[in-house]
Amino acid sequence: MNKNKSKSKPTIRDVAQKAGVSISTVSRVMNAPAAVVESKRQRVLAAIEELKYQPNAFARGLIYKKSYTLGLLIPDIENMYYAGMIRGMQDACIKLGYSLMICNTDRDKERLLSYIDTFHEKQVDGVVFASDKMFPEYYEKLVGCRIPFVMVSSHSDDYEIPCVEVDDEAAAYDAAAYLIELGHRHIGMIGFNHDNSISGPPRYAGFVRAMQEFGLTSNIANVKFASHYFEHAYQAAHELFTEHPELTAVFCVADEFAMGTISYLRDRHILVPGQVSVIGFDNHRMAGMYIPKLTTISQPIYELGHRAAEKLHELLTTGSVAVPREVLQHKLIVRESSRERTTTN
Repeated sequence: MNKNKSKSKPTIRDVAQKAGVSISTVSRVMNAPAAVVESKRQRVLAAIEELKYQPNAFARGLIYKKSYTLGLLIPDIENMYYAGMIRGMQDACIKLGYSLMICNTDRDKERLLSYIDTFHEKQVDGVVFASDKMFPEYYEKLVGCRIPFVMVSSHSDDYEIPCVEVDDEAAAYDAAAYLIELGHRHIGMIGFNHDNSISGPPRYAGFVRAMQEFGLTSNIANVKFASHYFEHAYQAAHELFTEHPELTAVFCVADEFAMGTISYLRDRHILVPGQVSVIGFDNHRMAGMYIPKLTTISQPIYELGHRAAEKLHELLTTGSVAVPREVLQHKLIVRESSRERTTTN
């Protein structure tokens, strides 16, 4: 009987007995520690630690004033890109001893601000801010709540915030240059709307730089902008090819945009890559499953999430980061949706 009891999970009564206080005192220590005199509070905390009272992480949190929880703010949980990023963050959190709290903002400012309040109430140790602009009200709220934070797949030109990202301008340049090297001279682009996108402007700039360097400045007008989904890219492709039917290649700033473009072309009985080559951006899992398999610019999506969590941990434990703006390497992945231009296309 005693043997079985020794294996049972410690209770608040066990803590109270060990510390020589009442159960209500233990409860006050857990919920309002400042209301308990120092001597009793220390006995309770020592008992919690010794007995490994449920949960052990909570007991450590009381002692070290840490929740061992990180918050993640993402703009669109349905976007396949974030699955890989979350996996990378989760694996890093497991290794570093954190839990991960994920909040989907839908790019709604009021919702995002309310989530920061939630993180503050839950006493998260730090926040990762993903793939969105750092508007002044976000920055002021995070600073006001005294929550350390880093950015991933994003950066701020206005504030000194640690971040992990790829070089969007250089990556877009490489995508456009690859199409030019295949012999294409009539090239279009489907990009993100610049108003609410952190990566839209630099990817557009990379496309423009490639057109200028290769003497194809007339292509700079062959650009349509979309929001964030397949359906928006499908409509943008309709507008692009209605105005510029001569196009033989399209650079899309997201794999989902490339899929929307290919779907539109297929519905118009235009062959990809037989008549039009299409290149995407991201290289999420579906890129290699789609038909045709997507040629794309690969971001190290998993590594971005993993490094973001590690960078936030570095900030939390040392008060600073060794590399404030960390740029990971992109890579061109050539698959079936692109090919060399011939005289028949």
